[in-house]
Amino acid sequence: MRKIIYFTFVSTVLLSTSCKKKEGCTDPTALNFDSKAKKNNGSCEYGSSYTTPTTYSFNNSSGQTTVDYSGQTDRINQLTEMMGYIETGEIQAIDAQVLTDMFQNTGGNGNGHFSFTSTRQLKDKLFSLDVNLMESYFDSVALASQSFASTASNGQAGTLSSGLSKYLFSKNGIEYAEMIEKLSIGGIFMYQSLNVYFGTDKMNADNTTPALGQTYTAMQHHWDEAFGYFGVPTNFPAAFADDFWGKYCNSQNPNLNSNGLMMNNFLKGRAAIGAAIYADRDDAIYFIRRTWEDIAAYQAMTYLNGAITNYGVDQAKCLHNLNEAYGLIFALRYAPLETRRISQTQLDQVLADFGTNFWNVDATEMQAIKATIDGLY
Repeated sequence: MRKIIYFTFVSTVLLSTSCKKKEGCTDPTALNFDSKAKKNNGSCEYGSSYTTPTTYSFNNSSGQTTVDYSGQTDRINQLTEMMGYIETGEIQAIDAQVLTDMFQNTGGNGNGHFSFTSTRQLKDKLFSLDVNLMESYFDSVALASQSFASTASNGQAGTLSSGLSKYLFSKNGIEYAEMIEKLSIGGIFMYQSLNVYFGTDKMNADNTTPALGQTYTAMQHHWDEAFGYFGVPTNFPAAFADDFWGKYCNSQNPNLNSNGLMMNNFLKGRAAIGAAIYADRDDAIYFIRRTWEDIAAYQAMTYLNGAITNYGVDQAKCLHNLNEAYGLIFALRYAPLETRRISQTQLDQVLADFGTNFWNVDATEMQAIKATIDGLY
């Protein structure tokens, strides 16, 4: 039976690949117009009165940097350290209150659980319903960690290992570490960047006079904050990104050319703001929004492929990949409605297809979920 599933999967992939349209610049007014391209990939280049740098480095006429996204860096570091604590639940019982303190940054240092101090927090960037969901995840992962010494199985919380990797699962096969991470990178990093900082209010902010005591305008700063949540080095992709969205962007680069699309458009949009050429800025926003959503969808399909491959072979890897896929599909709800390819009804149905007990999801059901996402992206 597994051979039939495998050959069906290969045929589907080959058929899907053969139908992909050639991507390139489809705008005849662009300098690099490609008459053979059938799908615009955001690579169009135009004559302009500004220069786009090769790294995320922007200075004013006095040579001072105009870039600042320290708040975003703080929150990424907070999530990194929070995830580090959650991972200790694979070898010891952890405390939901510690996670709450880190989430709301009690005392400016997570009540002593962060290695640094900051005035920022993760909690105040989530919708109230998502805050409730997150805090329920804290309780659930703490409960599962009490069974860290047990072998996880259907109906029994505990851990499973695959090679050098160990994973903590609830009795229903839920890896709450992944739920917490994906809710954070979707509901905070993705949502804030694509909806808030690229939203009408922030992109209509002042762009003529630097903010009091600063070297940048309000609009420039908002763009920087959007870039900050993407979480890559200023010279990405020359420098490797190994956390959160940067990691997934690099992973999907062979499929999407995502490294170039994301970085080039972040650079283009910021340079266009400096020259007050807002049509170019808005063009960059469009392609960043579309590509970021694609990264989430394609990475979810990659994880589903991993779950299918390991089904009946490596239960730990299968469940881990399934949880990763669920979390990234859930994160698609935070893509802007203006450009989102999946409706809320479709998204709710796909998530429902996972069921409430991941131990019971078989390879055929995983294939069906992947086919639905593939059909939309």
